[in-house]
Amino acid sequence: MPRGATRLLLIRHGESAAADPAAPFPLVDGHGDPPLHAEGRHQAERLVPRLEDEPIAAVYVTTLQRTRQTIAPYLARSGLEPRVEADLREVHLGEWEGGEYRVRVASGDPLVAQMIEQQRWDVIPGAEPYERFDARLRAGVGRIVAAHPDETVAVVTHGGVIGHLLASAVGAANRFAFIGADNASISELVIAGDRQIVRRFNDVGHLRFETSALLGRTDSHR
Repeated sequence: MPRGATRLLLIRHGESAAADPAAPFPLVDGHGDPPLHAEGRHQAERLVPRLEDEPIAAVYVTTLQRTRQTIAPYLARSGLEPRVEADLREVHLGEWEGGEYRVRVASGDPLVAQMIEQQRWDVIPGAEPYERFDARLRAGVGRIVAAHPDETVAVVTHGGVIGHLLASAVGAANRFAFIGADNASISELVIAGDRQIVRRFNDVGHLRFETSALLGRTDSHR
């Protein structure tokens, strides 16, 4: 890496609990806060051997429980204590918080297509404007980078955050170019001053390995 650079392993949280229109997720500072689904907990376990090979100096999570739960198995093995960076929590979805966003996407709400076309979350009523989201992500990443020169840091965060950071790093004309990182995937961003280098996006090798191994088993239907 460039001298003084910080290597960020951007980990999307594992799969979270299914949305239920009749029982919205509880809110934390206005953000929906579901726990991990059973599959998400399994994904969290699969992260451990992958991360153990990395020289991780610190682990950051957000204020939302699914990020802490995702990294909990690794923390138990490594002995590291998580640090909270609240500014890297997910984009605020206004009136579609608490699981409503997922319900609207599944139902084909026309505002979803409009949001993608305009590449702005705030097409959703009350959602966070691009400029405000961008400012807080820059602030959160800036604090981490300042604290960890020449180090590798794991940051467990959210799909919208990862998408925004990588699109900004490469100056993508499409602000949503990197939206859609899989649950428990790893993306990698190196930051050295004003220079940003995207090294990988949506790495799920630690998840696919298990799937490939199961295909060769006679009891794979189980």
